Amino acid sequence: MEVIIHDTPQDAASTGARMVARLVREKPHAVLGLATGGTPLPLYRELVRLHREEGLDFSRVTTFNLDEYLGLGPGHPQSYHHFMREHLFDHLNIPAENTHIPDGMTPDVPAFCRDYERRIAEAGGIDLQILGIGSDGHIGFNEPGSSFASRTRIKTLARETLHDNARFFNDDPAKVPHHCITMGIGTIMDARCVLLLAFGSGKAEAIAGMVEGPVTASLPASILQHHPTAKVLIDSPAATALHRADYYRWVYENKPAWQRE
Repeated sequence: MEVIIHDTPQDAASTGARMVARLVREKPHAVLGLATGGTPLPLYRELVRLHREEGLDFSRVTTFNLDEYLGLGPGHPQSYHHFMREHLFDHLNIPAENTHIPDGMTPDVPAFCRDYERRIAEAGGIDLQILGIGSDGHIGFNEPGSSFASRTRIKTLARETLHDNARFFNDDPAKVPHHCITMGIGTIMDARCVLLLAFGSGKAEAIAGMVEGPVTASLPASILQHHPTAKVLIDSPAATALHRADYYRWVYENKPAWQRE
């Protein structure tokens, strides 16, 4: 696991966007795993800028999103289908047929989940998976206690997650759907590279537990300690609980330039 600390979310997101851009240029048919929520927005804005100003071409890229709320159709303003169109897909040249997001209205959840896993495998697997982290250490919607071997499935959201996501539903946790479809931890760990972003002091304890604590299902993101290519991009406030923050800064600042991205 490589921890990269920047002063601001924008600086961290710019580094992450350069990593994505390098992959897409070297492998035009790359498969990207995408996340939603506020954390990846600076990265998505930078990818849109690279596309518009530097011609970064996404025409052969395939994407798979981590999750979707059950009961929300693609047209619902709080669905992740809507989120992805608003913040990324409508601004890039990714063909619509190359984008995949779990179907929150599927009549057969288990069958859909099996098919989602099949489509990921048929695409050749995910080359780079973008992640955020919940304040309780969840990744995707894999709440504490989730199996490290889990695959795409239905999950019941924890009270803390309902509270955290209430800001998108008029600050009313009761309006947040209680169930979702999410990629499993095993699915996430299959990605060739994982890029996790976290910003703000509210994520500091989760980041410290993920990076420096024990590997435990009680903090699902801690399994990334065992991923062969996990990069953690955080701002200074999110690094405040790390005991070895100075070491992580020193390592990154003294890497060869070619190795930074």
